[in-house]
Amino acid sequence: MILPARETHISAAASRLDEFAPVYAAIRAVGPDEIALFHTLTWIRRFGRRGPDSIINAPNRQPILDTAIRTGFLLLAEDPGREIVVGAVMGPAGPEWARSKRSPEAFKALHTRYAAKIAMNFRVEPAGAGECRILTETRVYATSPPAARAFAVYWRIIYPGSALIRRMWLRAIQRRAEAESKSVTL
Repeated sequence: MILPARETHISAAASRLDEFAPVYAAIRAVGPDEIALFHTLTWIRRFGRRGPDSIINAPNRQPILDTAIRTGFLLLAEDPGREIVVGAVMGPAGPEWARSKRSPEAFKALHTRYAAKIAMNFRVEPAGAGECRILTETRVYATSPPAARAFAVYWRIIYPGSALIRRMWLRAIQRRAEAESKSVTL
């Protein structure tokens, strides 16, 4: 396996009016049932346990980003039509963080020892000729060397499934955006 994953660009054709709106709406609306292998891979990650709703136990027919934000991730920033950024905290500080008064400012300021701050985005960029590109990136900041080592072990284990889910998520966004573009132009 080669780490990190190669960059993948996915384009969705659209009219000038709909150049960003349907794509961004698709990013916000895609549910786990639209993402190929999502349930299988997250079932493996959960070791088959059900548990409460979360990003790895997302209910069908609900936007996956809404589930993530409702169950542990924080909406860090949103530029409607262009970009959405969510974040979470892992490690011993994670449960405390989840119960605290979370805010983007608190996320930036968190430097508790043994924590890993994870930020993930979806960004829409013009690609010319009425097309756009959907990009996604995940960044991790470990607050200490032991936190970095612990997260590295975790990431090596979940990375293959996580990378596959992200690619399938982008394809689901593309399918939804293209379907919405066609319905608008008809």
